[in-house]
Amino acid sequence: MNSQIQKLYEIAGKTERLIIGLMSGTSMDGLDIALCKCKNSGPETQVELLKFITIPYQDDFRADVKSIFSKRDADLEKVTMLNEKIGLVHADMILEALQTWKVDKNSIDVIASHGQTIFHAPKSLHGKAEYPNATLQIGDADHIAVKTGIITLADFRQKHLAAGGEGAPLAVYGDYLVFSKADEDRIMLNIGGIANFTFLPGDLDAGKVFSTDVGPGNTLMDQFIQLHKPGKYYDEDADMARSGTLNQALLVALVNEKFFKIDFPKTTGPELFNLSYLETAQKASNTLNLSKEDVMATLCHFSAYGIIDAIKRTVKSSAMPKILMSGGGMHNPLLVSLLRQALPKANFTTTDELQINPDAKEAVLFALLANETLAGNPINFGDREGVPSVCMGKISLPK
Repeated sequence: MNSQIQKLYEIAGKTERLIIGLMSGTSMDGLDIALCKCKNSGPETQVELLKFITIPYQDDFRADVKSIFSKRDADLEKVTMLNEKIGLVHADMILEALQTWKVDKNSIDVIASHGQTIFHAPKSLHGKAEYPNATLQIGDADHIAVKTGIITLADFRQKHLAAGGEGAPLAVYGDYLVFSKADEDRIMLNIGGIANFTFLPGDLDAGKVFSTDVGPGNTLMDQFIQLHKPGKYYDEDADMARSGTLNQALLVALVNEKFFKIDFPKTTGPELFNLSYLETAQKASNTLNLSKEDVMATLCHFSAYGIIDAIKRTVKSSAMPKILMSGGGMHNPLLVSLLRQALPKANFTTTDELQINPDAKEAVLFALLANETLAGNPINFGDREGVPSVCMGKISLPK
């Protein structure tokens, strides 16, 4: 037997594995690196976050990636070269994190890499009947595996697509395993570039579990401030948004989009919710001369609208589930206050309550996906469109 396959077999047979989960989202502020101890698999899964760090991207590297991000006419040569470069940069960041933590790389069983999404194209967005759901993440896993010397699992979203899903969101798989609680309905709300949540019923029926995108989280606000405030990447403490006023006409134009009427689960991205989308809404509402502060305030209300509407459509009774937040948007005080005002019966908290740093949650989820691929079996979520019962991730060997 190939020695690398033998090693993989031995790792899969362990009851406890050390897995590094990686996440780089649409904000492209840096690479989230989570060192996780994963015990068992399936419903018996236990995860402990041992170490976490976000290593920021250098400005020139970020600009390089943004030059091809979410662009239909991206330079194909640049895409090809960045596929390799991102893998190498991420590998260097992993080695840097391990050195900072004083952790021997030989103690790590596997790396779980999400990669960098550069284009997301579900049928609901591209609208071409002759083409399937599609998505593309780059940052070659072979480069990560060879440079770190650690077996790497990556490209998780492709199996989801192949099995009938839209490639996102994938949180449902990890959320169900480790965050479900008997007799307590939960919503695991992640407010990243795109806002999404997983609904976890208290009766633990996997057939009722689903994860869905609900609309823009930070992406439109981030894009807007980056355009008008060079050097800033987000509206820190909602300073600009809180100094402005909601414009109702612009909000009505922003929410006039078929995505919000599509049933769950569904997925979207900056390919739809971008500055062109905002400009179209401003033209339709005759608000092109609106102050930057009022636009930002309205964009924050727009993000809140998608989340609030989706939660209300999910919860059919007066008993509101516990809502556990994660992602960068949970640090936006205006956005969170709008959610609390609209959902006064909800108990809002964060995944800190579950001993998972909310900023690390997405990276931890990919570690869990890798753990299931190695040691678990597909969880039966029922025969439902968009929630295929599969294990995900391609395996790259370092030798």
